[in-house]
Amino acid sequence: MPLSRSLSMSSLSGLPLWEEEPLPIEDLLLFEIAWEVTNKVGGIYTVLQTKAKVTVDEWGENYFMMGPYYEHNFKTQVEQCEPPTAAIKTAIDSIVNSGCQVRFGRWLIEGSPYVILFDIGAAAWNLDRWKGDLWAACSVGLPYHDRDANDSLIFGSLVTWFFKELTEQLRDKPNVIAHFHEWQAGAGLVLSRARKIPMATIFTTHATLLGRYLCAGNADFYNNLDKFDIDREAGERQIYHRYCLERAAVHCSHVFTTVSQITAVEADHMLHRKPDVVTPNGLNVKKFSAMHEFQNLHSLNKVKLQEFIRGHFYGHLDFNLEKSLFFFIAGRYEFSNKGADVFLESLARLNYLLRVRKSDTTIIVFFIMPAKTNNFNVESLKGQAVRKQLWDTVQAVKEKFGKHLYEALLRGEIPDMNKILDRDDFTIMKRAIYATQRHSLPPVTTHNMLDDSSDPILSNIRRIGLFNSRNDRVKIVFHPEFLSSTSPLLPMDYEEFVRGCHLGVFPSYYEPWGYTPGECTVMGIPSVTTNLSGFGCFMEEHVSDPSAYGIYIVDRRFRSADESCNQLTQFMFSFCQQSRRQRIIQRNRTERLSDLLDWRYLGRFYMHARHLALSRAFPEQFKLNSLATQGFRYPRPSSVPPSPSASLHSTPHHSDAEDEDDHEPYDEEEEAEKDRLNIKAPFTLGATDVLT
Repeated sequence: MPLSRSLSMSSLSGLPLWEEEPLPIEDLLLFEIAWEVTNKVGGIYTVLQTKAKVTVDEWGENYFMMGPYYEHNFKTQVEQCEPPTAAIKTAIDSIVNSGCQVRFGRWLIEGSPYVILFDIGAAAWNLDRWKGDLWAACSVGLPYHDRDANDSLIFGSLVTWFFKELTEQLRDKPNVIAHFHEWQAGAGLVLSRARKIPMATIFTTHATLLGRYLCAGNADFYNNLDKFDIDREAGERQIYHRYCLERAAVHCSHVFTTVSQITAVEADHMLHRKPDVVTPNGLNVKKFSAMHEFQNLHSLNKVKLQEFIRGHFYGHLDFNLEKSLFFFIAGRYEFSNKGADVFLESLARLNYLLRVRKSDTTIIVFFIMPAKTNNFNVESLKGQAVRKQLWDTVQAVKEKFGKHLYEALLRGEIPDMNKILDRDDFTIMKRAIYATQRHSLPPVTTHNMLDDSSDPILSNIRRIGLFNSRNDRVKIVFHPEFLSSTSPLLPMDYEEFVRGCHLGVFPSYYEPWGYTPGECTVMGIPSVTTNLSGFGCFMEEHVSDPSAYGIYIVDRRFRSADESCNQLTQFMFSFCQQSRRQRIIQRNRTERLSDLLDWRYLGRFYMHARHLALSRAFPEQFKLNSLATQGFRYPRPSSVPPSPSASLHSTPHHSDAEDEDDHEPYDEEEEAEKDRLNIKAPFTLGATDVLT
C-alpha cells in the first residue's frame, strides 16, 4: 500500500498541514528504545521526555518506550498497569516465566506514554551466553570489567528477546517500527537484525562516542576529522568495543539519523555512514495568551536575582543594580567542550573594555556547573543573613515612622522630620550600616570546593584576575550546583533563573545539539552559541540575521581561539551598549523564534525517518516516490512585539530615565515583514526519497 506522511495535530497559524493520506497507525506499532527512558543521565532524557506528547498525539495507544528498570525511578515516575494488547502481554510473560523481570506501566510525563522496563540485574546470569551471541552476530567482544557495556548488552538482549516473542505473536500485522537511541541501545538493534526479526529499525546518534572522548581530550577535532586513525584512537582510550558496537548499530539500521548537521559531518567521518535524516531536537513550546506576560516573568525573576546579589556583594554594593546585566553559562562541567575557557577569557577582555570606556554598566556572570563541593561557604550564607537582617531592621523602622506620620496627619499637623525618629532609631540604623561593612572581597564561588586549587574555572579566574573587586565592571558568581527552589542561598529553579537573566552565553566547542540556548530562545532570552553546536547551525541555516533576533553565533570552526574570544567579547560589549528599550524589543524578537523549536514541527523529521524505515524494511507494502517536501513560510507568532506606546504600560517596572535618550521606531507590520524575509523555510527535507 502507498505510505503517506501525516500530521495529526493542528498547525499554528501560518503553517500548513501535510495533506496527504494519513499514516495507517492502526496497522503499526512504534517502539522507542533508549537507556534514558525514565532514567535521567543526560540530554537524551530531555529529548525523550519532551517529544513524548507529540508522539502520543500521533500514535496513541500504539506507541511504547523501552528502557532499563531502576526501582527508585519506577516508584516515583511510573504508574504500573496492564499491557493494552494480548501480544505484548504474552511477550512480557514469556520473558518473566524464563526467570527475568519486566515492568509495564505509564510514564508520568506529558502524554503519559506506555513504558516497558527491563531489570538488568535480574537477567545478569545470562551475560556470558549473550556475549557469545553478540560475538557470533558481529564479532564484537566485551571485556568483563566494562560494566556499562555489559549492562547495555543485557538490555539489548532482553529487547531482542521481546521483539522475537512479539513478532511471532503478531506475524505480519501490525508491522513494528523500532527506534534505537545511542550505543547503549545498539546491541538490541544488531542482535535483532542478526536474527532477521521482521521490523523496521532506526538508529539515532545524539553524539558519536569517539567524538566525545576526543573533544574531552582537547583534540583539534573539527580540523582533523579526516585525519584521525579511528581504530587506534578508540583503542588508546579503551573504548574500542563500545565504538564497534555503535558502528555496527549504525550500519545495521534501515535508517540512520543524527540530531544536527554538524553531528552528521562528524558521524560520516567517525562511523563511516552518512545520516539519512537529520532529526533536530525540539521543546514543548507554550505560548502566553498576552504579549507581555513573558516580559513580566523576566522582571519578576530579575528582582529575585537582585536580592541575591544584594546579599552576595554586601559591603561592595557600589554599583547600580538597575544598570546591571545578568549573564550566565550552565550545563555539565566540561570546561573546554562547553566553552567555559573561551567565556572566561572573553570576560577579562570585556572587563577591560568597560573600564577603559568608564561604563557605568556592571555585568554579573553566573556559572551554573555542578562540581564536587562539601557545602555552601560561610561568606555566601553570611551575606544573605546580613541582607535579611538589614531588611528586617528597615521594616521595623518603617513601621514606626509610618505610625508617627499617620498620627500627626490625623491631628492636622505636618510632623517635624527631625523628631519623628528618636535617637534609638538612628542607633539601630547606624548599627545596621556597620554590619554591612566588609574587609574581604565578595567570594567568586558560593560553595566550598573540594578541589579548589586545581578546579579549571577557579584556576582561570585567578589567571585573569577577576576577583569581584570594586574596580571590576565584570563580577563572577560560580554556583557549582544545580539550582533548586528549596536552596537557602539562591531559591530559584532553573526556569525562573533563566527568565531573570539578560543573556545566556554558551560558546561550546563540542555540542551536538545544545538545549540550553534553545531553552533561552523559547523563554525570550537572547543567547550566544557557536557554529560548532547543532543549535547554532540550525539557526544559521534558517534565519538570515540571527543576531537581530538575539541569537549571537560565534565562529569557532573557521577562526582561531583568539579570534573567537574577540568576537565573543564584541558580542557581549555590543549587548551592554543596548538601552533597556532595545533589550525589550530584542526579547520580543527572540521569543518569535520559539515556533522553530516546537516539537509540533520538528517532530515531522522523526515521522519522515519512520516512513523511510518502513519503505526499506517492507518495500512491497510501503512504496516511495522521489519528491521533495515543501517547506513552510515562518508564521507571525501570537506574541508580536508591542508598539512603543503600548510597551510603556505592558512592560513592568518601566524606567523613564532610561528611555529619554532612546526613541527607536518600531512598527509591527514592518517587523512581521522582516520575519517573512529573514526566516527561511526550515522543513524542506531536500531532494531525497520522500514518501507519498
